[in-house]
Amino acid sequence: MITQNSPSEKTKIAFSKAFKALKLAELLRRSGIRKTQGISVSEVFKFLLLLVFQGKNPYRFLDSKRHESAVSKNTYYRFLNTSTFNWRCFLTLLSTKAIVSFSRLTRPERVKVFIPDDSVISRNRSKSVELLANLYDHAAHRFIKSFTMLTLGWSDGYSFIPADFAMMSSANVKNRVQEISAGIDKRTSGYKRRSEAMHKKSDIAVQMIKNALKQGILADYVLMDSWFTHEPLIRSILDEGLDVIGIVKQLKQRYQYKGGSYTQHQLRRLLPENSPGNQLEPLL
Repeated sequence: MITQNSPSEKTKIAFSKAFKALKLAELLRRSGIRKTQGISVSEVFKFLLLLVFQGKNPYRFLDSKRHESAVSKNTYYRFLNTSTFNWRCFLTLLSTKAIVSFSRLTRPERVKVFIPDDSVISRNRSKSVELLANLYDHAAHRFIKSFTMLTLGWSDGYSFIPADFAMMSSANVKNRVQEISAGIDKRTSGYKRRSEAMHKKSDIAVQMIKNALKQGILADYVLMDSWFTHEPLIRSILDEGLDVIGIVKQLKQRYQYKGGSYTQHQLRRLLPENSPGNQLEPLL
């Protein structure tokens, strides 16, 4: 077990063992993440990832006097900014490896779910960041300069594994503060990520579920909060052979139940307690 935010030597040793056990160097190569010369890409990645586990800010640490590595900080900056690296492929390979390992330790009948979720990452002090946008923060109830981190997680009720993510901007060009840099190669994974950021979150959520299923990550349901639980997204997920469990917003839609049409509030009084949710069918 690796303890996060611990700078001890034991943490470094445990981290190195985990790095080898998961064969992260091999996964990096399979994802096209490699360097042509100098220090190996696995060593650069291991150093940066260890800083996160030790609770250190990579940028501040590399610029500080505590940075004792013989490698220039520019090496790490170039590594982080390389647009040809396919980090989505790496995360999917790593997630699949972890999920397969967990599945061997649990009963086959254990229910497994995909969980799409989003969170706002504020960048109010930024001005020139690519694809920075004015997005509505539902917690603050106002528009702020930010990104939306869209995440697809997998869970068996005990463990949680992040299977995919997308840093989202805005699909509305009027809300974007900055556009894509003109200098980026359109053939790279970095450009594809930037293009993806300008799509609708619901479309990208469905695409992430498709990608996970294609890589062999299996689930029985998709578990969603009220923002994701709407008819077009539900239909798209059902088309992939997955059922949906979600919180339904209290809007004006009606539900069919035993030949009648009811609002959500009416159904609360009508339905018996602990009634199965599959008896509710929205009028589409």
